[in-house]
Amino acid sequence: MASTASPFRYPGGKSCMLSLTASILRANQLERGHYLEPYAGGCGLALELLYGGYVADIHINDIDPAIWAFWHCVLNETDALVERVLNTPVTIDEWLKQREFMRSGKTDDVLALGFCAFFLNRTNRSGIIKGGGVIGGLDQTGNYKIDCRYNAGRLAQRIKRIKKYEDRIHLTNLDAIDFLNQCEREIPTESLLFVDPPYFNKGSSLYMSFYRPQDHGELAERIIGLDRPWIVTYDDTPEIRALYKARRQYCFDINYSLQEKRVGTELLIASKGLTMPDTVKARQVNRPQYRKAA
Repeated sequence: MASTASPFRYPGGKSCMLSLTASILRANQLERGHYLEPYAGGCGLALELLYGGYVADIHINDIDPAIWAFWHCVLNETDALVERVLNTPVTIDEWLKQREFMRSGKTDDVLALGFCAFFLNRTNRSGIIKGGGVIGGLDQTGNYKIDCRYNAGRLAQRIKRIKKYEDRIHLTNLDAIDFLNQCEREIPTESLLFVDPPYFNKGSSLYMSFYRPQDHGELAERIIGLDRPWIVTYDDTPEIRALYKARRQYCFDINYSLQEKRVGTELLIASKGLTMPDTVKARQVNRPQYRKAA
């Protein structure tokens, strides 16, 4: 669903979890409250929750300068961003220019950086901004061409729609743990925190800001210590299962329905006391020894 909401394509995006997340909000009486994501990425799920009236405000954060720059421009430099979306030629020459700009590491021109992230996201295979190959190849002999994911008019409309909600979208550019600390101080406890960190495996090939094992460990310690409702999604690895062994874990695959009886490739981890829908309970793979761990 969120493919119609976000202008971004994002590897590992969780927009397909709209129904599940809405069910969790409903089951825990968290509807029409605040919703928080320390790893904003494509924001597909957050936007769908906002558009659907499931939450009143979304707090989105990304430490990556390019990702943050794009969302900043969507909210604060909308007209200038839309003008570039509509009028920039989608060609290999332009792609080479944008790739070079991204490689330069320049961050002083927020509009240029935000649009660059957007352009590469829409023209690279799987939306991978860092090191992603252009759709169709440099010689454009592939089955799909560079502009096959770049419908300028439709993407401009998505950006304009987001702008209409600007007073209910709160954007920050913080380290994830700093964001969690800020939320704990400033956001009501009756909120849902959705944490979707970089994958443990292959994270460096998918994201511009990726984690070392130590980073995943520090994040897990901080999340488990939070006294508020949260869910975490990860690729299913022994290391992640061990880090979150004190909390309930459910196995699923984001590429198919949670109701399907297949072994999943991702983990959903739930905070203590969070009520989970029956469709998820059937996929539980870790049951810690505390009350209400079902």
